[in-house]
Amino acid sequence: MTLHLRVAGTDEDVSFEPTRLIIAGYTARDQEAVAAHIAELAEIGVAPPASVPTFYDLDPALLTTQDVVRVPGANTSGEVEPVLIRAGGRWFLAVGSDHTDRDLERDDVAASKAACPKPIGSTVVALGDEPASFDLDHVAAVSSVDGVTYQASSLAELLRPDEVLRRMQRSLPGNPLDTDEDFALFGGTTPLLGGVFVPGGRWELALRLPDGTHLAHTYETKIDKTEKDPR
Repeated sequence: MTLHLRVAGTDEDVSFEPTRLIIAGYTARDQEAVAAHIAELAEIGVAPPASVPTFYDLDPALLTTQDVVRVPGANTSGEVEPVLIRAGGRWFLAVGSDHTDRDLERDDVAASKAACPKPIGSTVVALGDEPASFDLDHVAAVSSVDGVTYQASSLAELLRPDEVLRRMQRSLPGNPLDTDEDFALFGGTTPLLGGVFVPGGRWELALRLPDGTHLAHTYETKIDKTEKDPR
């Protein structure tokens, strides 16, 4: 699978051929807030994670830059996230959505994430050879669902990229940092304004950088009505 990306502010195109897709969860800097979020999820039946942060190693074929994605049911939702991309030995920042099946999440969090595509914007910002040097603390993260603002915060609420990568390196077998392979890492998300997941059909995501660069992506969800083989 090859995704074609455009570097913001340039005419450069990047061919991205990911061999790994990793979703980081529970990456807030405020550990008390993380504990509170885990408790909220437990109230709706979502099992607590085995570790914090948690890393889900998913099929990279879930990544897409398309503006329409197929989902398994009505109770799915997305969220705005910074996405670190390593392609050809270089690092880039994209905006993405860890779209998730909220019904399945009560039984199996990893399966709920694997059930939905992971949309990302096709415009990226070049971070050079070292993503830790890029300051995400002054990047605004916003999202809306069906025209209603869903998230509006700063990436300063999340662990810094170097910390997320360091913890990923300790947590994952076959850590991609030890290889030359291309991969994408979703870095976690900021709080929801209403405090609860909201399903919807149209999702708008944006990361707003201090220099005026906006990484944005809009996508719609369509329920996959393909009949499953009863066998």
